[in-house]
Amino acid sequence: MIEVRELSRSYGALRAVHQVSFDIDRGEIVGLLGHNGAGKTTIMKMLTGYLEPSSGRIRIEGVDIAEQRRRAQRRIGYLPENCPLYPEMRVLDYLDYHAALHGMPSGRRAGAIRRAIERTELGPKATSTIGTLSRGYRQRVGVAQAILHEPAILILDEPTNGLDPSQIQHMRGLVRELSYGATLIISTHVLQEVEAVCSRVLIMRGGELALDSALDAIGRPRRLLVTLDRPPETARPVLTAIDGVTAVEEWTVDGGKHCFALGAAEPQAIGPSVARAVAENGWDLYGLAPERRDLEDLFGAVTLEQMEEVAHG
Repeated sequence: MIEVRELSRSYGALRAVHQVSFDIDRGEIVGLLGHNGAGKTTIMKMLTGYLEPSSGRIRIEGVDIAEQRRRAQRRIGYLPENCPLYPEMRVLDYLDYHAALHGMPSGRRAGAIRRAIERTELGPKATSTIGTLSRGYRQRVGVAQAILHEPAILILDEPTNGLDPSQIQHMRGLVRELSYGATLIISTHVLQEVEAVCSRVLIMRGGELALDSALDAIGRPRRLLVTLDRPPETARPVLTAIDGVTAVEEWTVDGGKHCFALGAAEPQAIGPSVARAVAENGWDLYGLAPERRDLEDLFGAVTLEQMEEVAHG
């Protein structure tokens, strides 16, 4: 569906994106993350054909965007950040204008516009002038124009920007619905939005792709956390001797309790053995739970790594 190979973009001496490669299959919802200046917007502009790469290749459904840009763009719907709109136009007129830009025959426009308005819940504002709309409704107009021509690929930059909680819930539902017939790339600073709707995440750092991972892989337990009232010199030999434990690290100390992180191929599988060893030694067990790294933890770790590179570079 989307094939990106060794994609780079420079502005003079500034390297905005450097040798980024990834594939996205049909029906995937992929979150594109990174701090300001990480290269997210540059990648989205290159994917949509609004910006030429300095080097590399992009294929959209097998179409090389460098060779057949207009053909590739017909397959894409794009919501840029701070979606530019014509404030003097009515919502219906604006969508009709975009339908014409997409080359949609006049006989199909009314149905396409009606469908886009229904999906974005713009009905009450359909005849309003865009300049009179709230930020949330303007965002919905931007989404409506992006999905108007039923594209195979949707690239949405901050789609929930300016929406209230109920509108965010509706937008999440719409994104899931759209994924049945389209591939979606969503860029946002709100990590909860990625966790709510995406199946995969790409994290950019300093113009390079720092991580490409399925979200369910991020949530898998990494270690088993055990909380005891025993110091490391007493607990470590017992915990190390448990079958399946590959490493023991003192994790935290809180109010006289010691938390140990136990490494294992299957952290949850060693839980019964750990509980049994603690009971056999007559110790009190205050906690036994898998350590999980969520998306926020992972994003923070990637950011910290970048800061350390800058500090030591």
